[in-house]
Amino acid sequence: MKITEHLSASKDKTLFSFEILPPLKGQNIQSIFDGIDPLMEFKPPFIDVTYHREEYVYIERAKGLLEKRVVRKRPGTVGICAAIQSKYKVDAVPHILCGGFSKEDTENFLIDLDFLGIKNVMALRGDAVKSEIYFTPDPQGHNYANELVEQISAMNRGQFLDEALENGHHTDFCAGVAGYPEKHMEAPSLEKDIQRLKTKIEAGAEYVVTQMFFDNQKFFEFEKSCRESGITVPIIPGLKPIATKKQLTLIPHRFHVDMPNDLTREVEKCKNNEEVHQVGIEWCIEQSKELVAAGIPVLHYYSMGKSSNIKAIASQVF
Repeated sequence: MKITEHLSASKDKTLFSFEILPPLKGQNIQSIFDGIDPLMEFKPPFIDVTYHREEYVYIERAKGLLEKRVVRKRPGTVGICAAIQSKYKVDAVPHILCGGFSKEDTENFLIDLDFLGIKNVMALRGDAVKSEIYFTPDPQGHNYANELVEQISAMNRGQFLDEALENGHHTDFCAGVAGYPEKHMEAPSLEKDIQRLKTKIEAGAEYVVTQMFFDNQKFFEFEKSCRESGITVPIIPGLKPIATKKQLTLIPHRFHVDMPNDLTREVEKCKNNEEVHQVGIEWCIEQSKELVAAGIPVLHYYSMGKSSNIKAIASQVF
C-alpha cells in the first residue's frame, strides 16, 4: 500500500513508523531483523530504509602519489527493503538521493523497486560528502529534490528518459519528501524553505516527513505555516530520543536543530549515559503524547539502528 493509503485507512488513529540504517559493509541482515523484531508489536505500516551514498578516501601510493577510491560504507538499501516486505509483510520505504546518482541511475533504481512491488520512496537531495564543502550533484543528475520528484512523477505517467520509448509502463510510486521545522541549514529563512518544500509538493510529492525536533511548538508552527502557504499533504513529524550526553552538541552541529533549555538542563545533570538514555525516553514520550493529542497522523522515529529506547517510548504511547 501507499503511505497515503495507510493514512486514509487509519481512521484518524495515530500510526507508528520508524527508520533504520543499512548495516555496515561486512555485517549481515540479521542485525536489521534484531532491531525490527522488538518493534513489530506496535504494528508499523511502513519502515523507512536510508540510503548512504559513496564517500571518497585517498590511498597513499609510491612517490607520494594519492589514489582516489570510492567506498560505500552502508550498501544494501534495495535488498533490505525487499527482505522487510517479504519477512514482515509491511511496506518498506527506500530513500533515494540526488547525490551520487545520474538520471539514468535513478531511472534504473526506480525500475528495480517497481519490479519488487515497492510502492513508496523518500526523495531527498542528500548531504555533501566529507570531501565536499557544499553539496555537489552528479554531472548527469539532479540538483534538487523537486527535480527528483519530477522524474518519479514522469515515470508514473509512463515517461522515461529515452524519448523514443513509446507506451512505457506506468509506475505507481508514492513519493515522500523532507521538511525542516527549523529550516534547512542552507535556506536563508524558514519562509524561503517552505517555498522550496512547496515546489516539491507541486512536483508530485504526496507527503512530508520532518527532520527531528525536540520542541513540539516548532513543529506546530511549521505545520501552520505550511498550511497557510497552500501545502495540504500529510506532514509526519520525525522524532529521535537523545541517548548520550555527546548528542547535546553533536545533534545541533550535524542536524542544525535547537535543544530546549529544559532538556539540556536535565541531560547535563545526568552522571552517565544510562541516565541520559532515560531522560531521552521520557522527553520523547511527552513529545509523542502531545502530538497524538493534536491528531497527528503518524509518529516517525529515527531509530539509528537502536530499538530499545523506541520500544520503551512506543509502549507508553501506542
